[in-house]
Order: sequence, then structure tokens, then C-alpha cells
Amino acid sequence: MGNIREYWTTVIWVLGCSAVVLAGDAMNSNANYVGEACGFTRYSSLCVETLSGLASSGSSQNVHILSALVDKTISETKMPTSAKFSYQLGTLAAQRAHITTYHCDELMSMALKRLNQSLLALKESPSKNKHDIQTWLSAVLTFQQACKDSADHLGHSGDITDQISQKMDHLSQLGSNALALINRISGKPKSSSTTSRRLADHEEKVFPSWVSARDRKLLQANTIKANVIVAKDGTGNYATISEAIQAASGKRFVIYVKSGVYKEKIKTNKDGITLIGDGKYSTLIVGDDSVAGGASMPDSATFTITGDGFIARDIGFQNTAGPRGKQAVALTVASDHSVLYRCSIAGYQDTLYALAQRQFYRECDIYGTIDFIFGNAAAVFQSCNLVLRRPNHGGYNAILANGRSDPGQNTGFSVQKCTITASSDFSPVKHSFNSYLGRPWKTYSRAVVMQSTIDDAIAPRGWTEWEGAGSSSLRTLYFAEYANLGPGAATSKRVQWPGFHVIGAAEATKFTVGNFIAGTTWLPPTGVTFISGLQ
Repeated sequence: MGNIREYWTTVIWVLGCSAVVLAGDAMNSNANYVGEACGFTRYSSLCVETLSGLASSGSSQNVHILSALVDKTISETKMPTSAKFSYQLGTLAAQRAHITTYHCDELMSMALKRLNQSLLALKESPSKNKHDIQTWLSAVLTFQQACKDSADHLGHSGDITDQISQKMDHLSQLGSNALALINRISGKPKSSSTTSRRLADHEEKVFPSWVSARDRKLLQANTIKANVIVAKDGTGNYATISEAIQAASGKRFVIYVKSGVYKEKIKTNKDGITLIGDGKYSTLIVGDDSVAGGASMPDSATFTITGDGFIARDIGFQNTAGPRGKQAVALTVASDHSVLYRCSIAGYQDTLYALAQRQFYRECDIYGTIDFIFGNAAAVFQSCNLVLRRPNHGGYNAILANGRSDPGQNTGFSVQKCTITASSDFSPVKHSFNSYLGRPWKTYSRAVVMQSTIDDAIAPRGWTEWEGAGSSSLRTLYFAEYANLGPGAATSKRVQWPGFHVIGAAEATKFTVGNFIAGTTWLPPTGVTFISGLQ
């Protein structure tokens, strides 16, 4: 009997030891896997710390790790609220800090939306949804950076702004790690045509994948069936655009705006808004808020849209603060899958804030002086007129100011088949000022100008530095030109920065609509020439 007891005791001990060894091996294997994965991130120590204790999940380990990183970012995306605000709001500094916390709360709400979308898409299929996840996580980093910029702009105004800045640094590191790993997943290949042609009447019209069949009919139609009509003379359903947007359901909602000047300040997060006017200079939404006038840069915008699927056609957005207004935004777009067709966007400094997500501009006229297209969207500008205006005395012009802050972001500005020219009042004195294609707003700024016509208002060096940024960003930025024409297109005297490139067709193809924003180029309603790749 004793021998039997000894036998089973030995067996149980051996099995227990084996279980411990196997568990230890599994833990070591998982730790090794985490360590290897985190080696591809920019903040590897934080990555390992975030994933410590993560149980192994076998063949779906990639998804498991990515989901854990995104989930951690979600759980920590919480801003200090006004309840922690310790200032007397009577002081100017306190009021500005309060505005910053409010702005950051909005940005973090937008970030949480994209993080939750990313988590769901990861669980469904990382490879199938790779471009969506890349876009949304890139947007999260953009929103975090925008919040940090707001806080840093105030300087050291007290504990609250310091806390915000530090919080954004931490969240950005978490988001960067998740983005670095999603970028390593193999996605389904995207096809891209390299032709440009005119469609015959019987041929199928091509639109990006995000434009639904109903929206295609809407964009093609000569007569528009609107949900509501806005008219200043009382002949519509509403007298203001703001009222019409308030009536929107969140599904596709078409607002026809009759000709006129609508002096409104509009901000909406509703999805599916379509604005159709009587012409880019006939139907105008106009505001004049500016930083010089006391507004913050984001709040200076005449029109702000953060809801997805925004479409605007034959309408204009203006900020009339003028060159003395400093930063004065006409239009802010953070709408994923947004399309602006035959629109005018006019201001001086910071005219168009292409903040985040995938954006497509076709046959738009965009006016400004310094940084008049800025932000960190993945945006393609095709067959647009980019019009330089006269800056203040001693000032200069820069068209593109991209805010890509992380090398993993799939963002940047692509200018294709556009015309870069001087306005009628600026043209006679254009050689008295320096004008540039762009400058690097952030460390990994990315902008490409290709197949465009460039006026000789653009200085021979083409691009300029960001004051006070140092020389390091000149190595990490990506500025490129391909097959441009016109008196300002010669590249022989362009800047000699490590990050500037004169590229060939193979590289330029990466920045076409088909590749850069993961959608086939959509055909304008008139059915004229369209470009899906390179011409």
C-alpha cells in the first residue's frame, strides 16, 4: 500500500513539475514574442511594459498584442476636466487654459471614436482592414498632437496645461507603438491604374469606394433632390445653413443652399452631410474670426466638419479677417472619406485646416498666404488652383504645412495636376516676396507636388524651413516633386536637404488617389477627364 502511495505521489510531483516547466516555457515564449514585436516600435520599453503579463493566444498573437495596445490607449485616453481647473477664470491666462481643456476634450472624444473603430476592425480582420486602421490610428496621433500644441502654445500657464502636455506625450507613445505594429501586417493589395482619360457617355463612371451608389447618383445628377433647401430670401425650408444641419438625421442628408452670402459660424460632427450650392463664388459661407481678433486657431474656423462622409459641391468657404488677422481658418475638415468638388476656400494665413482622415479635393480654388493648406490629413488635391495672395509687408507665402509627427502615419499632402499661381493683386509684385511650395510643420512632414504647373512666383529653392525647428527635421521630412511644368518647376536650384527628393513614376504612384487614400479616383459629375493614377 505504501509503495502505491509513493508511486502516485511521484507521478503527481512529476506532472506538477512538468506543468510548471511548460507554463514557464509558455511564459518565456510569450515574453520573447512580445520582446520581438516591441523591437519594431519607437518606444519599445513602454511597449513591453504595456504588454507585460499578457497571456499567449497562439496563432492570433499578432491580433492579441495589437488589441491590447489599442485597448490600453483607450483606457488611458482621459483628459483632465474643468472640475480640476484651479484657476480664477477672471484672469486671461485662466480663460485661455480653460479653452484649451475644452478643445482637448473634443479632440479626445474624436480620438476615442477612432480607437474604438480600430479595435473592432482589428478583431474582424487586421489584413482586410489595414488601411482603415492605419488611417484611424494616424488620426488619433494627430488629435493628440493638436491637443498638445494647444497646451504648449500657452507656455507654462500652470499645472493643468503641463498635465495635458505630459498626458499627450504618453498617449502619443502608446498610439505610435500600436501603429508601428499594424504597419507590419500584410494588407490586401490595392490596384491602381496609371491612365487618365475622358469617359464616353456610355462608360461606367468611377468613384472612390466610400461613395455609395446613392451618393454617386447624387453627384452625377444635373438636378439635385435635396432633403432641405436653404435660402436667404425665405423661399427655402430654412434661412440659415446652421438650422438645416441641425435637422440632419446622421444619414446622408442633402442640403441645397441657394446663392447668397451666409455669414455664419458652423461646427458639426454629424455624418453624411452634403452641401450643394449654386457655384463656388455664388453660394458663400463667410466668417471673420481670427487669432488677432482673440479667437484660438481652431475656433477661428468659419466652417468645421468632423462627421464622416462630408460632401461639398459648388460652394465657397471664406474667412475675411485679412492678412492682419494672423491665423484665420476658412474651413476645417476632420471628416473621413470627405469629398470637396468645385469649391472655393479663401483666406490668408491658415486657410484650409485639413486636420485628419482621408480627404479628396477636385477642381477647388484655394487662396492664401502662409501655411494656407495645413494639418495632417491624407489628402489629395487634384486639378485644383492654389492661389498665392499678397502677404503682409516683410512676410512670405508657403502653401503646404503638413503636420505628420510620427513616421508610421499614412498621412501627407499630394498635389496632382494642379495650377499654382498668383492672385491678380499679387502678380504685379510677386517677385518682391518669397513664395514656397511648403515648409515642415512637424518632424515627419510629408508633401508631394506632381504633374502640376508652377508659377515663377515660387522661389527657385522651392521649400523653406520652419523657423526655430532646427535642422533635424530636414532629414526626417519627405518633400518630393515629380514631372511638374511651368516657369517655377525647375528643380536644379531646389533645397539640398536630405529629405527632399526629385522622384520618378514608381515613387510618385504611391501618392495617387488609388494608393495614397485607398480609393479609386471618383469621376466629377460633368464626366470630364479623371485621373486614377499617373497620367
